Amino acid sequence: MPLESPFHPRTSRICTSHSWKDWAGFLAVCRYGCSLDSEYFAIRESAALIDVTPLFKYDISGPQAETLLSRMTVRDVKKMKVGRVAYTCWCDDRGMVVDDGTVSRLDENTYRLTAADPTHHWLTRLAARYKVEIVDVTEKIAALAVQGPTSRNVLESCLDHDLSGLKFFQTMPAKIGQVDVWVSRTGYTGDLGYEVWVAADQAVQIWDAIFNAGRAHGIQPTGLDALDISRIEAGFILQGIDYFNCLRTQIESRKTTPFEIGLGWLVDLDRDPFIGQEALRKAADASKRQLVGIEVNWEDLEALYDSVDQPPQLPAQASRSSIPVYRERRQVGRVSSHTWSPLLKKSIGLATLEKDFCQPGQTVEVEHTVEFERRTVAAKVVKMPFFDPERKRKP
Repeated sequence: MPLESPFHPRTSRICTSHSWKDWAGFLAVCRYGCSLDSEYFAIRESAALIDVTPLFKYDISGPQAETLLSRMTVRDVKKMKVGRVAYTCWCDDRGMVVDDGTVSRLDENTYRLTAADPTHHWLTRLAARYKVEIVDVTEKIAALAVQGPTSRNVLESCLDHDLSGLKFFQTMPAKIGQVDVWVSRTGYTGDLGYEVWVAADQAVQIWDAIFNAGRAHGIQPTGLDALDISRIEAGFILQGIDYFNCLRTQIESRKTTPFEIGLGWLVDLDRDPFIGQEALRKAADASKRQLVGIEVNWEDLEALYDSVDQPPQLPAQASRSSIPVYRERRQVGRVSSHTWSPLLKKSIGLATLEKDFCQPGQTVEVEHTVEFERRTVAAKVVKMPFFDPERKRKP
């Protein structure tokens, strides 16, 4: 049975939709009300309060903590200064992606790793030769994402710190009232946003403080359905949907290198050895597929529905069901995550295509079912992210 998040005493009271899901062993709200529009637009126009506690979290400390993480991940963690956060991924010996997440350097010898999948076994396996201590703090640390244009105003109303000096992908210790927290300028929405990390037994106090401070700034408790739409707009991948943990799938075609899922920019090949390095040297120029953005032709979609005397019908929430992509009747890939973007007024998706069809501007056909018939509509390959506001990185 899924665990209740430390914020459950608050989220359960206001989740009038009774729409929940199991996220990494925790109960998580899909949407709080009957419609997710207000939650989505809170992300894009005011501030959204999102419980992200289910992320797997590990504290790694000791004199060789940075050596272990540099050996494990594709980025050189040794270059990180205290207070920095780095997005990264890690691979097996064949250069296939195991998982992705963030590494935060909390002090000289302490790091926090977040991951989509349980990673304790992988860390402990690698740590046998290093002087490190690894603690699974997934259930000990609660996390809230405060995302959106007014998120800074919300947090500055209750923090003991000015956030103007906290740059994109930095973290710092702070206090909300008398409670110690860590605040990072990170998130999964592609907008201005922060994440607040707090001891689980003090989570409710932090929810109340942030929520009360946010009333004047349009804060809205927000569930995973709205988060899913925003992360697609931002071009962010999701493990188990847009790519698969190579340790958990037996299907070779589902295993991917960082270069195939848009994470090639993370890979630092010219440094000390790390797991998968030699395989990735060979894979850098040998990838046969690539993650791209897809934008469905609206006129084509409209004509498809018109042919059966119906108006266009698209679901309000994002879809994680893969659909085939064709070029001249031959399948050349799949769309793994797709949604109607309320802000952009476009039907968009993340697709993995054969490399010959990945240039922006190329046209493909995406499968679309109407009246129980599988048809196709035209789509265009576009650059990602679909949405990338300046405020996300701006001081």
